[in-house]
Amino acid sequence: MRRVPQPPPEIRSDFGDSSDDSEDPDQVYPKSQSVNMADRDVFLPVPGWGKGRYSSLCSDDELLDDDNEPISNRESSWQDYGLSTLQESVYLPVTGRVLAPPPRDGPSPEPCPVLKMGWLDKNPPQGSLYYQRRWVKLDVDYLRYFDNDKEVYSKRIIPTAAITGVTNVGEQKFEVVTTNRTFLFRAESDFERNEWVSVLQNFTRGRQEGSREITSSVPPSSLTPEQQGYLELRGLRSKLYTVVSGDKVFLYKNMEDYRLGIGITSIDMNVGNVKDTDRRSFDLTTPYRIFSFLADSEQHKDQWVEAMREAIGEALSNSEVANQIWAEPSNGCCADCGAAKPEWAAINLCVVVCKRCAGEHRGLGPSISKVRSLKMDRRVWTEELIQVFLLLGNERLNRFWAANVPPSEALSPTSCSEDRRRFVSSKYRQGKYRKYHPLYGNQEELNNALCINVQCSDVLETLCLVFCGADVNCSTGQADCPSPLSLALAHDQKLQAEFLSHNLNTELPRSEVTGVMEPQHYSPQHPVTHNGFLFKTASMARPITERKAREEFSRRWCTLNDGNFSYYESDKTSTANGTLKSTEIVCLAVNTPERHGYDHTFELYSDSERIYLFGTDDPDSHKEWVKSITKTFIPSNAEGLLRLAFERIGRLRYKDGLNLQSPRVGWFALVGSSLHAYLEDSEEEEEIHLRKLQELSIQQENEVLVLVERGRTLYIEGERKLDFQGWCVSMQRAAGSAGDSLSQQQLTETDIPVIVDRCIDYITQCGLTSEGIYRKSGVNSRVAALCEAFRRDARSVRLKEGEHQVDDVSNTLKRFFRESGEGLFTIQAASAWLSTPVIPEESRKISQYQLLLSQLPRVNKATLRALVNHLYCVQRFAELNQMNLHNLAIVFGPTLFQSDGKDYTAGLVVEELIEHYTDVFEVDEQQLKRQLDEITAIIKVREKLNLNSSVPASGSAGDFICTVYLEEKKETAEQHVKIPGSMTAAELTCEILDRRKIQVREKDYWSCWEVSQKEETERPLHHLERVLPILHSLGTDSHLLVKKHLAMEAILVYLASKVDVSKHGMVKFREERSILGLGLNTGSFHDRYFILNTVSLRMYKEVRSNRPEREWQVKNLRVYLGIKKKLRPPTCWGLTVIYKSEKQEKPEKQQWYLCCDTQTEMREWFSTFLTIQYDGNVWPADAVQTRVTRALPVDTRHGNVALIPLRGSENEMRNSVAAFTADPLGLFRDV
Repeated sequence: MRRVPQPPPEIRSDFGDSSDDSEDPDQVYPKSQSVNMADRDVFLPVPGWGKGRYSSLCSDDELLDDDNEPISNRESSWQDYGLSTLQESVYLPVTGRVLAPPPRDGPSPEPCPVLKMGWLDKNPPQGSLYYQRRWVKLDVDYLRYFDNDKEVYSKRIIPTAAITGVTNVGEQKFEVVTTNRTFLFRAESDFERNEWVSVLQNFTRGRQEGSREITSSVPPSSLTPEQQGYLELRGLRSKLYTVVSGDKVFLYKNMEDYRLGIGITSIDMNVGNVKDTDRRSFDLTTPYRIFSFLADSEQHKDQWVEAMREAIGEALSNSEVANQIWAEPSNGCCADCGAAKPEWAAINLCVVVCKRCAGEHRGLGPSISKVRSLKMDRRVWTEELIQVFLLLGNERLNRFWAANVPPSEALSPTSCSEDRRRFVSSKYRQGKYRKYHPLYGNQEELNNALCINVQCSDVLETLCLVFCGADVNCSTGQADCPSPLSLALAHDQKLQAEFLSHNLNTELPRSEVTGVMEPQHYSPQHPVTHNGFLFKTASMARPITERKAREEFSRRWCTLNDGNFSYYESDKTSTANGTLKSTEIVCLAVNTPERHGYDHTFELYSDSERIYLFGTDDPDSHKEWVKSITKTFIPSNAEGLLRLAFERIGRLRYKDGLNLQSPRVGWFALVGSSLHAYLEDSEEEEEIHLRKLQELSIQQENEVLVLVERGRTLYIEGERKLDFQGWCVSMQRAAGSAGDSLSQQQLTETDIPVIVDRCIDYITQCGLTSEGIYRKSGVNSRVAALCEAFRRDARSVRLKEGEHQVDDVSNTLKRFFRESGEGLFTIQAASAWLSTPVIPEESRKISQYQLLLSQLPRVNKATLRALVNHLYCVQRFAELNQMNLHNLAIVFGPTLFQSDGKDYTAGLVVEELIEHYTDVFEVDEQQLKRQLDEITAIIKVREKLNLNSSVPASGSAGDFICTVYLEEKKETAEQHVKIPGSMTAAELTCEILDRRKIQVREKDYWSCWEVSQKEETERPLHHLERVLPILHSLGTDSHLLVKKHLAMEAILVYLASKVDVSKHGMVKFREERSILGLGLNTGSFHDRYFILNTVSLRMYKEVRSNRPEREWQVKNLRVYLGIKKKLRPPTCWGLTVIYKSEKQEKPEKQQWYLCCDTQTEMREWFSTFLTIQYDGNVWPADAVQTRVTRALPVDTRHGNVALIPLRGSENEMRNSVAAFTADPLGLFRDV
């Protein structure tokens, strides 16, 4: 066994608790004694009997143990050094081997470059005369001090943003002044003291002057904590306030310190591991220390463990990309200032930069520098892009970008924001320091050189050519490879293609060469210029609906220069007949060929409500004019639209999400049936498939175009009436059926034509028991009218029992397939399908069907799957409808293959597809069984209703069959209930309880609940609330549940004791912001002050605010209990609030979240909402609910909506919701 080393003697008389056991290699102190480091690394010394310090994580000015501890006791704890400084603050073994931490020159969790570090003496503010020796580090985010230079975790972190001043106070001392306290330090000499003061003053001054810098590690109090609260750290006598934020864990003495940003230490989770150790305790293990935490309860422990594991996942999510990029040594330093471990990159410029320089790159705009994170922007980092950065590297790139940087203008890691801004702009916007290519200034030669070079692997040469003026979109003169990008791809130069793809719309440096650099050239003019002859009609103040003959056009000389589009009488005329500024153009529309007298025409819409029509017979000239004009008025952040073959492009105002108060500006391009958009504050292009919209309508009274996707609504407004009319006509045409083929129809989200989806759903609901379904003919005039209605706008067609006959609908479906353009199986593949039945071996036959299915177009494949599934269900009920497998095949074989039916081969294909449905389509048999069970339940309920009711079936068409669950969602708890239009929640609850023969005792508060599994929320329906409208609003992931309201008694007690009906207080608030087309959610929780009264809910930024930030009418709010976990609410006691605006014709759901500190607080807010919305009638006066007999009179009618189950496939659900949306009042018209 090795000998424990003797303690080193005290170095200075005024050092009371030096925990350092070795000398600083850069400093020599008298009377120092060496220590065997091997001993220290292998064994953890055992603490002495004297009272030791409880935690080296706690600052000496904020000790958690006895601040008046005698010096003798401090000296007796000499063994508490190195790793042992945490022996009593974290759970470490008292004896045995302890692995030494990695060397300090290895990978470190600290991502920030250190500006200065060294030994300083620190004086506690308690008035102690004894200074304590501390190792102090300054980086861009924090001033930290440690027990010694080997420690990884600090005793105190002081945000540099909180430092307000640094002053000398004499005797080698200086003060660091923050917003709330002062820290006193003493250096070894005046020279060293002055150095510290100078660095601190220069850096803090730079931070105060800079206004646009990026900081990724700002004080935690300004970040969004995923988890926060008090945790006990094993060995301390009090709890620490712990915060999990991003990829770090921060420790504070208390909540006040957290709010001030003054912490103890931060733990980088990229080296952490979390493990359960006991019912309430868990360990956070790093290579340097083990932190053993104790939570208040097992539930809280699970929340902390989950939050810390998520932080580890976030820290490691893309660290492999950063590590790959840093594998090139020169990428380990910022290309602009030289700071270590840069975590950002300009992907089009191919340079890796630090976070502070990245802020200045963002200021240049995405047209010059496309800034992306190495760790957060996961999708952008393709393997090819990573290889480009490894191939080039900052060092090689700076030989081009920074070839002529004067020493006086060079940056350093400590440079202030103003210097960075000036340098980055000069380097990349102006190209001031770049190395000029020998061909610079000769555009034709630059383009030729680019076309030649992209065929080889020299990416650096390509970069030099591009940023010296070569046109990335120039013509190569080759028809099969018209651009440099296509040329690179043709020669399999993937890295060249990757670089070019990120620079298709990059704005090149535009400064002229100055000074003595050779060769001396001037950069070309970059503003768009173009000229030539076009044919023009007189401008108009109304839409151009009629065809313009060639005689109505006049030949004009047109020029585009400096953002002005001018047209002249001839090319000899100096005075323009008219001029359009680019700022006046709001839209450009490209007409279909030969619409007017000239083959190729386009329209310009101005903000003065005029339309200008231009034309030419030359398609290339037409294309060049459209491209050039569009470039002048489309902003740089929407340049991605220029790559599209658009029919219409321009700016529109829009509203979405919670931003319905004032419209914002977006840039849109219509391409076929897709609308591409760049919305305000978004750099990502979003695509809306118009044929898949649930609704596209025009609100004529306020000129708003409403686009409804699943769970998302966009309101589009035109800047001018003329322009808006053009967009409406174009989008309605694009959203409609464009032809006879399946892919040209209006589609559902699952790529099934709406006409097929609607007909199948209707027959499933109303026609499966109809004898001879699909065999009997409908009335030809009604079938033709239905087909025409679907062809005009399939979304607007609602099939309703009583209005539409089953045989008419079935024949409409058959006629659609018979008349579809290429057929369901396509003309090319039809013969292969027809030859498959002759294969004798069944397994080979099924494999051939599967192969042919995989080769079908996407829409055809989805449609065939849906149709065969429907026919399979039809033949399963052949005893009722007399349509067995053979009969269906006879009917649908000739229909689907569009043949005369003389040959049964087509029928044989259909018969075998139905027979082998589960094998060919690889169907989940359990799911198919559930579907058949649901259909069986529908048929039984309909039969029962027809037997027991004296009114015709159509007389109850407003009733819905719904599945309600008792206490929990499982098959044994299902109850299928008929829901009339007037049924209340109390009546439905009694219905379920009576069926299950459950006795209601006193203080049993049975309620009907609306439960959303997706949102992880639930809401008790008010006892007088109508159930049917709730059913229509439910999504596929929601259901009704009858269970006890366990909190109702506490709610009633609280309301009874409440004097004032209003409520106010601080609540954490988050609004849901959905990114159009992407389904992504953004936002975070913030403290807000709320006042709830009988009229409105008001939100204030703070208690003292005079004017509310937001205000909502209480009657328009729907409040749910719970918040989904993926939003990472700070507590588990939350409310989800949905607001429906009454201003819109069809209200849009707006959603936000309120998070309370305790369950009681949440219950009080919820109770107040209830009592205000229902005028104090929260629960019926009689405690015991009674069964309400429901007898419908013979002449009662609840609308004509089809009998539809609200449990089943997504299509069934969507169809029922659509039916209710079409005529919501029809359900209650006679109630």
